[in-house]
Amino acid sequence: MNYLIGIDLGTSSTKTVLFDENGEVISSASKDYPLYTPQNGWAEQKPEDWRDAALETISDVVKNSGVAAQDIKGLGISGQMHGLVMLDEAGEVIRPSIIWCDQRTSKECEEMTEKIGRERLVEITANPAMTGFTASKILWVRNNEPENYARCRHILLPKDYVRYILTGEFATEVSDASGMQLLDVPKRQWSDEILEKLDIDKNLLAKVYESPEVTGTILPEIAKKVGLSTSTVVVGGAGDNAAAAVGTGVVEDGKAFTTIGTSGVVYAHSSNISIDPQGRVHTFCCAVPGAWHVMGVTQAAGYSLAWYQENMGTSYAAEAKEKGCSAFEIINKEVEETPIGANKLIYLPYLNGERTPHLDANCRGVFFGLSSMHTRKDIVRAVMEGISYSLTDCKDILAEMGICVNDMMACGGGAKNAVQRQMMADMYGCNVNTVTATEGPALGVAILAGVGAGIYESVEAACRKMIHTDPAKECKPNAENTKQYDKYHQIYKNLYTALKDQYQALAEL
Repeated sequence: MNYLIGIDLGTSSTKTVLFDENGEVISSASKDYPLYTPQNGWAEQKPEDWRDAALETISDVVKNSGVAAQDIKGLGISGQMHGLVMLDEAGEVIRPSIIWCDQRTSKECEEMTEKIGRERLVEITANPAMTGFTASKILWVRNNEPENYARCRHILLPKDYVRYILTGEFATEVSDASGMQLLDVPKRQWSDEILEKLDIDKNLLAKVYESPEVTGTILPEIAKKVGLSTSTVVVGGAGDNAAAAVGTGVVEDGKAFTTIGTSGVVYAHSSNISIDPQGRVHTFCCAVPGAWHVMGVTQAAGYSLAWYQENMGTSYAAEAKEKGCSAFEIINKEVEETPIGANKLIYLPYLNGERTPHLDANCRGVFFGLSSMHTRKDIVRAVMEGISYSLTDCKDILAEMGICVNDMMACGGGAKNAVQRQMMADMYGCNVNTVTATEGPALGVAILAGVGAGIYESVEAACRKMIHTDPAKECKPNAENTKQYDKYHQIYKNLYTALKDQYQALAEL
């Protein structure tokens, strides 16, 4: 039997999983690490923490599995995107990594737009300048820490730093590199035009591979330390969402997935490059060679429900404790007892501004139609519907771009909620399925490793072998429910248009 390792380098922890070639979990381990906020709006982590977590968890899964080192054929790494890792000439970390959620680079985004032009930036990188992406972070270091920038000899993304530790190779791959805003996304290579206009030395950047390509093998000293073989191949891997797509089988046209975590993501596979000129959704290279993905992101999907429970729905926790059940069991029961439209109550989930479809940092949450008849049942249903409307906005933009979705997978925390899944199926107008595995990105990059190791001929073939759906949890759309939701969704969309100027006025007070 052949075995594969998938590493998922997240913001709060790194999780490493050992799979057999059929996608079954053999062993897993995880290790947490801190996030630092030295100033308001800043977010940093120490790459050394990622290194230590990766080495420790690899060692643990190998040791606990009893699998021989030579039978572990490949390793793939997934990771949080957009983080900036800067190394000096000796390959040592220069400063803590500025990670994806850091917001310090608004001036640098203006600088990028001025030097390149917004339309040209979207044409090449498929996205307007954004504070979360890596290019603006590089400019920030150059503008504010010139001594650190002068020492820099290598620029890597978080997962690619772990690759360097494992293999000694400076490499990245197209899906993660797409989020740097230095890649020509249609051409799948570094953009000489962008680099020249931003005056960034191309030699600082790693070599770009396709996600299942072999980028190196395990260094002898690392192999000895963690129990792997020096013949174990390390493939390109993928950014977190691209890896999750592979881990849920979203690797062919017509397939998409929805993730409801703190934020919400609707991600669709596309064999053809499709870019939204308005920049409402992200287009990146995906982990399937020669293909792309289009992704809409909402800021406060799962967070909206958590916020409601913590601030207005505290009675759910007390009641759940008294009854010996989970709060979600009570919430779901009440949502099912309440009619579609929550008795004419609509919630806009813009607690922290919004990305898709509005790109508006100033918009805020709203309960519209609130009256004395409404109870906690109506409010919690309105919140859950508002989350689903925001995700449907994302899917509608995909349709507008000519990307047809007829098979939707649900993953993340929201996938566990059958009521939320049915709501999505009704609003989307398509079946919503789940996979039996819960490893997501780790499974996705293990699949890529299987392709790189020659166990499978393609990513699609590997997914058919290693991914299994759960027919018992499939949700099919109810046509009558879809009609009802459409009426309320139209009002939901009109509300943003009506309030847009007032959001701006409120922000300026």
